[in-house]
Amino acid sequence: MANKSVTFYDLQVSTGATISPFVWATKFAVKHKGLDLDVVDGGFTGIMERTGGKTERLPAIVDEGKWVLDSWGIVEYLDETYPDAPALIPHESVAVMLKALDAWFWGAVVGPWMRCYCGDYRDICFEQDKEYVTSSRAVMLGGPLEDVQKGREDRLPAISAALEPLRLALRESDFLGGSAPNYADYRIIGGFLWLASLAQTPALAADDPLRPWYERVCALYGGLGEHPGLFPIFGLEQREGDPDLFNREGGKGGIFKRNTGPASTQAETQMIGKPK
Repeated sequence: MANKSVTFYDLQVSTGATISPFVWATKFAVKHKGLDLDVVDGGFTGIMERTGGKTERLPAIVDEGKWVLDSWGIVEYLDETYPDAPALIPHESVAVMLKALDAWFWGAVVGPWMRCYCGDYRDICFEQDKEYVTSSRAVMLGGPLEDVQKGREDRLPAISAALEPLRLALRESDFLGGSAPNYADYRIIGGFLWLASLAQTPALAADDPLRPWYERVCALYGGLGEHPGLFPIFGLEQREGDPDLFNREGGKGGIFKRNTGPASTQAETQMIGKPK
């Protein structure tokens, strides 16, 4: 399988960076299997023409003449077709848990980020894509993009704080896959790289505990997530009155071994036992 390539249909903005979180996740998935990417460039306009009428949505790949559509469909195909390469979904339980993680991530973070950056999204697109992006996202978001995006500086801190479950998950692991990445890492990094493709105002603190994981995943496969057209997403400053951007105390909440005997729980027992 050395040096084998699949045709990969990209979805890009004017900087040349990939914009779709699903396309980003698929890029990583293909490389995870040891395959090279023969990239077909392009933006939102002309997807049907580029793919010969096979699809109006991306991602899409062609492997030895076989068209495979949909990010999840591509993952299933890659694991079935290349079982000797590291699995993207190493156990059925990973698929179940990832679907829950993905649903939480979109509802708590990606959707709210879209409302904060929808104007930036339109502005960074290719000129021929701006009319489509403006009209379609206005329908999705329920109003003109400038109106929806307005006031984002007041919303970004709470979105950052909402990422605490992900910080807890990565507290003791290099990757969501544990010691090595799997599709959980790629699915979630896709949302962060979508943000980096368009956000000209940072969304997360410079010292956010997620930053090492983000940089670790972006550096995979020769720096796949380090495209020069991406914007820095770390650097948000907390203002007076903002909620904490993340839990700076650490070590609280989530699943980890903390009861090693009475001495380890004494302080908490005394605190909760105090009369109100």
